Amino acid sequence: MNEQTTPGPRVAIVTGGSRGIGRAAAERLAADGCAVVVNYAENAAEADATAAAITAAGGQAVAFRADVADESAVAALFDLAEKTYGGVDVVVNAAGVMRLAPLASAALDELDRMLRTNVRGTFVVDQQAARRLRPGGAVINFSSSVLGLALPGYSAYAATKGAVEAVTLILARELRGRDITVNAVAPGPTATALFLDGKDEETVARMAGASPLERLGTPEDIAEAVSFLAGPARWVNGQVLRANGGIV
Repeated sequence: MNEQTTPGPRVAIVTGGSRGIGRAAAERLAADGCAVVVNYAENAAEADATAAAITAAGGQAVAFRADVADESAVAALFDLAEKTYGGVDVVVNAAGVMRLAPLASAALDELDRMLRTNVRGTFVVDQQAARRLRPGGAVINFSSSVLGLALPGYSAYAATKGAVEAVTLILARELRGRDITVNAVAPGPTATALFLDGKDEETVARMAGASPLERLGTPEDIAEAVSFLAGPARWVNGQVLRANGGIV
């Protein structure tokens, strides 16, 4: 009788995985059976806590520091995933920076910071994903529903997310024949530190009420969309999923 080897788990890299939507996505993918590499930029304690929570729940996870805009650091991130778990199947680009201001008064250094993380970071991570993902893999980038809402104060941030959508749609076509899907999730207002920072209660309440569901999204709501695109949604490709509770 021929001895059969049991294939290992699917392996996911989640950038910005130490908190907010990234952490929820990492925990959800682990619950789905993925081994997870939790990428972080600065807060080692939060990243370690995410990995520890996954491990405590019976999953596999390791934390790894890497600036997503640094090609050498991102290459090392993928090296670590391959060395630890044998390959990479899912990449979730949840790392992001948001600074709000009217265009006329926006600080250009803040624009540069968002471009570096949101655009260059997505591009660099996607580049490694395009080179290394195994057949059957999935790339999930992060856009924002603010592109359609066109809210004042969001011009710089929305510009970076427009670039992410362009990269997403083009990469999906460039990976023809590889059995790899490339999609983006575009959250609406979601109760994370990134969204809540600097907003007063009235603003938060108004934005929560904009959805027909009359609430803010939760990180777990967005993680559910990530889980769908990472696993069962093999016929969804080159799309932007607007996970926003019905805001138009």
